[in-house]
Amino acid sequence: MSLSRARRRRSSCRSTSGRVTLLTAVTLAGALTLSACGDSGSAGASGSAGGNYVRGPGGISTVAKADRVAAPKLDGETVDDKTLDTTTLKGKVVVLNVWGSWCPPCRDEAKYFAKVSKELEAAGQPVAFVGINTRDNSKQNAVAFEENFGITYPSLYDPDGKLMLRFPKGTLNPQSIPSTVVLDKEGKIAARTLAAINDEQLHKIIDPLLAEK
Repeated sequence: MSLSRARRRRSSCRSTSGRVTLLTAVTLAGALTLSACGDSGSAGASGSAGGNYVRGPGGISTVAKADRVAAPKLDGETVDDKTLDTTTLKGKVVVLNVWGSWCPPCRDEAKYFAKVSKELEAAGQPVAFVGINTRDNSKQNAVAFEENFGITYPSLYDPDGKLMLRFPKGTLNPQSIPSTVVLDKEGKIAARTLAAINDEQLHKIIDPLLAEK
């Protein structure tokens, strides 16, 4: 092989390697983007396998009372530097909303969570709202988000998403951002949605659980 042909071959290999590396990086970035802020279609298709739940209109999945399992303990520091342990909230319907200040669907639904949480508190209903803030690299962004949308309930600060991993496999675990998981008064997982929801949908999940004996 001539010297000039060898040089051309090495140059071609370097160019091909560069394109492969770039393609891999772009593919990885795309996958992270999809998992970071999923929609109801893609997330719902990968729902928990083997769970005894029913997926209703609007992508809201519910579990019959007899088939529910206990939610994991979710505890830690909140975005306002306090501490919170969700196991202390038994006796109340607990609405867990996974969100990030960077997530457009989270911004779309935030006003509804603020509205319904205040309505139920004013009515004296046994409901507790808890946010799980994830993938925000600073609490400052999370605090600004809550102030902007008038959210007054606490949010656990979970930048690495470790709290989401505490949910047992095969249950209605949060799988996208945003996700909302609702616990019954016994602290068991009763419902889940993997998409942004409004005030009407929130009431459709919460009200039946409040009526349970």
